[in-house]
Amino acid sequence: MAGIKEYKCLSCGAPLEFDAGSQNVSCNSCGNSFTVEALQAAQDADPNQSSFDWGDYKKDYGQGGIEGTNVYLCESCGAEIEADANTAATRCPYCDNNIVLTDRVSGGLRPNGVIPFKITKEQLPEYLKKFYKGKSLLPRGFFSNHVLSKAQGVYVPFWLYGCHLSGSMDFDAQTVRTYRDGNYDCTETSHYLLRRQGRMEFENVPVDASLKMDNDLMDSLEPFDFSELKPFDGAYLSGFVADKFDSTPDDEMDRAEGRMLKSAADEISSTANYGMVTVRSKNLKADDAKVSYVLLPVYLLNCEYGGKKYQYAVNGQTGKTVGELPVSKGKSWGFFGGAFAIIGAIAFGILALLLNM
Repeated sequence: MAGIKEYKCLSCGAPLEFDAGSQNVSCNSCGNSFTVEALQAAQDADPNQSSFDWGDYKKDYGQGGIEGTNVYLCESCGAEIEADANTAATRCPYCDNNIVLTDRVSGGLRPNGVIPFKITKEQLPEYLKKFYKGKSLLPRGFFSNHVLSKAQGVYVPFWLYGCHLSGSMDFDAQTVRTYRDGNYDCTETSHYLLRRQGRMEFENVPVDASLKMDNDLMDSLEPFDFSELKPFDGAYLSGFVADKFDSTPDDEMDRAEGRMLKSAADEISSTANYGMVTVRSKNLKADDAKVSYVLLPVYLLNCEYGGKKYQYAVNGQTGKTVGELPVSKGKSWGFFGGAFAIIGAIAFGILALLLNM
């Protein structure tokens, strides 16, 4: 049997759950709450234990990583729980206790950090209303209370990349000047070859490390405030679902480098202050790459309308909401029908006016 950890109330022994509002671990039974640090001290947890290192991980597990499923024994009810290789925290389906799968978040698999949830599930309607405000064609009751009750808080695995990036870019640039010379209007075009060189440092460039997550959806959730990154502790996961990475830093390096190269190119291009500028060539190179493994808070919400599934993600730290909104068929016909009716009435009025002239 693989190992699990359940976080119990220090007062009554009931299950604890991380509370995004208070940032403490709370007991729904007796109402007491504890800081993560107090829980660590009470359980003699070592906050400085080893954490993820990509070089060590490849030595221990190889490029392919961990595969298959494991069976866990719930400490509260004794039920056997089967979890796939990428689950790090879940609930017991028999007694509903919160459990953290310790072998997925310890040793070389222990995340380097975590941003705890700050947005509570009760606040989701507020942020969703901001998201769809003014969208008059949204189907009525699309985000119902029933739908919102199914929203799932998930700690999504991310790689945070950093590197030094240096090199040069060449631009073709031109300025245009118009002036009057006697009876003539003159246009003077000047052409330039520009070269810019520079060096930039990047840190905390996030790329999600979960194959099941939509990359565009996860990218759209940024920015996260990494000043609030905490040293990892399993107590933050209690009450939420958490996944272990199933895409390696090497797998996602091209995505990360592509984002950094584009940012560098945009920054360098902004220094070419001419009327018209086009990139002739660029020679930018990343070196001194580093990577860390973190868990970031995301609420996931799935809806269905007209036979199509829609997925939404809410940044669990900032409340930023992303996803595609559907258009109500009835409302769209009403909108365009009304518009056509107005146009028709105007046209009829103009025709009648012409006939009476």
